[in-house]
Amino acid sequence: MKKIDKIPKKPNSHKKRTGAAKKPAKRKKTVFSDALRAFLLAGVITVFAAAISLAIISVHSRLKNTPSAITESEVDVDIENDTEKIPEQNDDEENIRIPEPPKPVISISAPEKNLPSVPAQETVPTLPARVSPAPVSADPARTNPAPSAVSIVPASSAQRPSQNTGTLVFVIDDAGNNLHELDPFLRIPGPLTIAVLPGLPYSAEAARRIRTAGKEVILHQPMEAIGAQNPGPSAIYSGMGEEEIRSILTRNIAEIGPVAGINNHQGSKISMDREIVEIILRFCAERDLFFLDSRTTAETVIPSLARRLGLKIAERDVFLDNEQDRDSMLRYISTGLTRAQRNGSAVMIGHVWSPALAPLLTEQYPVLTIQGYTLKTVSDIIK
Repeated sequence: MKKIDKIPKKPNSHKKRTGAAKKPAKRKKTVFSDALRAFLLAGVITVFAAAISLAIISVHSRLKNTPSAITESEVDVDIENDTEKIPEQNDDEENIRIPEPPKPVISISAPEKNLPSVPAQETVPTLPARVSPAPVSADPARTNPAPSAVSIVPASSAQRPSQNTGTLVFVIDDAGNNLHELDPFLRIPGPLTIAVLPGLPYSAEAARRIRTAGKEVILHQPMEAIGAQNPGPSAIYSGMGEEEIRSILTRNIAEIGPVAGINNHQGSKISMDREIVEIILRFCAERDLFFLDSRTTAETVIPSLARRLGLKIAERDVFLDNEQDRDSMLRYISTGLTRAQRNGSAVMIGHVWSPALAPLLTEQYPVLTIQGYTLKTVSDIIK
C-alpha cells in the first residue's frame, strides 16, 4: 500500500494574531495611564510653585509698604494734657544727663484758628524756687500729638533740600531760679529765645548772661491761673487796675531788661480777661515789645484781641517737655517740624529745668540746619 505522508498542521495563526493584538492594547493603556499621572503631577507642582510665589510677593509687598518714619497723620494726633510744668526748687549744682544723639525736628507759630470751646483744666506740677505751679487747660487745636518713633539722621549724612522746609523757634521758659540749669542752654549753637521770671534770686544775672551769650531775652510775666495757684512774685491778677498792671510790667522789665518781648507764665485766667489782656497788649505796643501767647488755655482771647487792635503776636505750637524723657521730647520736636512744613513756622517751648533738653537741642540744631530748616528767635518771625 502506498504510504500517505502526514500533512503538517498549520500553526495556529489565529491565536498568534489575537495574542499579538492584545499586547499593543495593554501598552496603550499603560502609556495613557503614565501620561495622565505625569500631567497631574505637573499640575500639582505648578499650583504649588504659584502658591509659593504669591506668598513671597505678598511678604515683599508688605515689607516694602511698611513706613520707616513718622507720617503727618501720626504726628497730628493731639494729646489733651498740654501743660506747663514747674519742678521743685533746687539751688544745688547738679550734673546734667547728656543723652545720646537723636534725629532733628522743629517748627514755629501757626496762624490763629477757630478753637473749640474747652473747659479750662489746669494741672498743678511741682514748682521751682519761689514760683508756684503753672495751671494749664487743654488746648485741643494746638497741643502735642501722640508720640511716635523718630529716626536719627547724623549731620554728616543729612543732605540739604532744594528749598526751605520751614522756620523753627525754640523758647526756653522759667530762667531766673538758678544759673546751673541755664548755662547749658547758653552754649547751644544757634538762635534761642529765653524767658526770665522776675523777682527770683538770679533773675537779673540770668538775663545778663543770656544777652552776653547772644540769645534773646524776654520777660516771662507771671499771671493768675484758674484754680488760684500762686504764679510767683510780681504777678498780674484779675481785679487789678490799669495803673497797677502797668507799674508791675514796668518794674519787671527794669529788673531784667532790656527785653525784646513778653510771654505769660501760667495765666490761664488772665488770658480769658479781655480788659486786662488789652492793657498788656497796648503796653507792649507802646514799648515796641512783642507778645508771645504761651496758650496755657484753649479759651485765650489774646489772638483775637491782638487782631482787633492791629497787633501781630506769636503763639506757642508745642510744649517740648510735658514728658521729660528724650524719646518724648524728640517726638514733640517732630510735631513742631511737621507744623513748620505745613504752616511755614512753629514755636516750641521748653523749660530750663528739663535736664535732657539742652543736650538734645545742641545735637539737633546743626542737623536741622543741614536739613534746610531756618532757626530764628521770636522777634525774627514777628518783625
